[in-house]
Amino acid sequence: MNIRYSADELAFRDEVRAFLREALPADIADSVRLGRRLRKEDHQRWQRILAKKGWYAANWPIEHGGTGWSLVQKHIFEEACAAFGAPRLISFGVNMVAPVIIKFGTEQQKAHYLPRILSGEDWWCQGYSEPGAGSDLASLKTRAVRDGDHYVVNGQKTWTTLGQYANRIFCLVRTSSEARPQQGISFLLIDMDSPGISVRPIITLDGEHEVNEVFFDNVRVPVANLVGEENRGWTCAKYLLTHERTGQAGIGFSKAALAHLKQIAARETRDGRPLIENPRLRTRIAEVEMRLLAVEVSTLRILAATRDGGVPGAESSILKIQGSEIRQAISDLTRRVLGPQALPFVEAELEAGFDGQPRHADYSAAPASQYFNLRKLSIYGGSNEIQKNIVAKTMLEL
Repeated sequence: MNIRYSADELAFRDEVRAFLREALPADIADSVRLGRRLRKEDHQRWQRILAKKGWYAANWPIEHGGTGWSLVQKHIFEEACAAFGAPRLISFGVNMVAPVIIKFGTEQQKAHYLPRILSGEDWWCQGYSEPGAGSDLASLKTRAVRDGDHYVVNGQKTWTTLGQYANRIFCLVRTSSEARPQQGISFLLIDMDSPGISVRPIITLDGEHEVNEVFFDNVRVPVANLVGEENRGWTCAKYLLTHERTGQAGIGFSKAALAHLKQIAARETRDGRPLIENPRLRTRIAEVEMRLLAVEVSTLRILAATRDGGVPGAESSILKIQGSEIRQAISDLTRRVLGPQALPFVEAELEAGFDGQPRHADYSAAPASQYFNLRKLSIYGGSNEIQKNIVAKTMLEL
């Protein structure tokens, strides 16, 4: 199996790099490299640039406005974006609910929602997790009761990322309790401006308002907003999760973070010797880099197999486990290299619009604020423990 880039793929990589040099706004790239919190308008500005180029909906079919890229081309694009400091796309609309609508939605749903996602008119959030229903998603309790041409929804969702910005939410709701749990779930598209919806912020350890609780109190949702069949939403949910886990290995982001770690460790300390000369630190960095290279080669092997007609299976779960652990390990090493400088941070310095003098020059090096945030990587999209169960059941036949 050939895992080297073809001549056409190398040409595509050059095209992507040239585009990023010219089109990526410097202020957005600087904020990403400095670890600052991007504003809603920053994400929307970058989305508009990609949409104008025709590169926003990489996972969509061409007939719906997609790029038609192969999986290898998507890998090349994502790695280049990370290297140049492009913000990660907010995936809830373009990479999560859109593929579900394309696969299971009606023609009316496709015609209505897909153009609004491309234009940025709709900002989507995800209504999956609930208190007591996270990794065990089939135990969700938010209910939708049919009332004529509407469902009446009551319940609560939690860990709703960037729900404070969203005007739409896709939800898993229970429409039947008569069959086994997975068979009584439906997939609904809900307007966040509907009467009865309230959003409560959850402030995380780093002081950031990234996630929320969303409450539904007799919210009326048109039956026309049901995707797929009633009580068959679990099929939609599993299909969406395959797209959510795509790229969760985060190879490009890990490579950029590792390069940054090496740069910081190579600087002279007060005694005139760079920390990189410490044998223990060099060993730990080498170990992480070897794991990262192994994941990258494995990813290319899987992509090459897909390009040749294969279908990725539980291998994606292995990459998700390894990728999340590697990114956390790099963050931990960076925090250790910074030492006392990693601990203090000023809230104002985290904001994208901050133009003052930072507390120290290495503030961009994933200090305590980002270290805490990255702990979630091994949980969301299916916890690593769940991924290990998938591997055991499908690959080890346990």
